[in-house]
Amino acid sequence: MFVLAGYDAFLGFLLIAAAVPVLALVANKLLSPSSRMGERELTYESGMEPIGGAWIQFNIRYYMFALVFVIFDVETVFLYPWAVAFHRLGVLAFIEALVFISILVLALAYAWRKGALEWS
Repeated sequence: MFVLAGYDAFLGFLLIAAAVPVLALVANKLLSPSSRMGERELTYESGMEPIGGAWIQFNIRYYMFALVFVIFDVETVFLYPWAVAFHRLGVLAFIEALVFISILVLALAYAWRKGALEWS
């Protein structure tokens, strides 16, 4: 007996969504060559021989800049459907969007003040 009637398609979707990556990893393990000797051990760097170690420390500003970019990219993804359905949502959705945008503006002001947007 299934308690939540109407959710059987959703459960099937979740099972398929969980099975696809597992099947891809199992297929990769079974079909890929297992020999890891010689040239296959080397790091590929545009056809040039690797020089030195691969562990170098990057400046934290690169990560901060990328993080700010991702935040505002996600903002666009969230605001686009809201803008498409704006005429049907009403005043409450408009106020919620204003709160969302104001939080992001505060985050931008904080990042700007901390120097996360300085590239040099």
